[in-house]
Amino acid sequence: MKEIKNIADFKSTIESGKPVLLDFYANWCGPCRALLPTVEKLAEAHSEDFEIVKINVDSNQELAQQFGVKSIPALFFLKDGEVQERLIGVQTEAILKSKIEHYS
Repeated sequence: MKEIKNIADFKSTIESGKPVLLDFYANWCGPCRALLPTVEKLAEAHSEDFEIVKINVDSNQELAQQFGVKSIPALFFLKDGEVQERLIGVQTEAILKSKIEHYS
């Protein structure tokens, strides 16, 4: 699973043309750690048609601020570079999978 480390990484991800799921997290966040295996599994399963990336809020404060992230985990679904939907907190695999299929 790819990690966005800076604005340039973010821009190149958006320019891929695929729909994108951004997972804003922090290493110290328990719910983020609980969600990570699910997000990684989905990233692997949908690598052909969906770009799923994680963004550490501690090392990417500018991006977190740009997206208005106030609590984590925060998940953003983007299509054509525009935010389509935002989910806060731990989500089930079924919910995330249905959203991925919807935006694919």
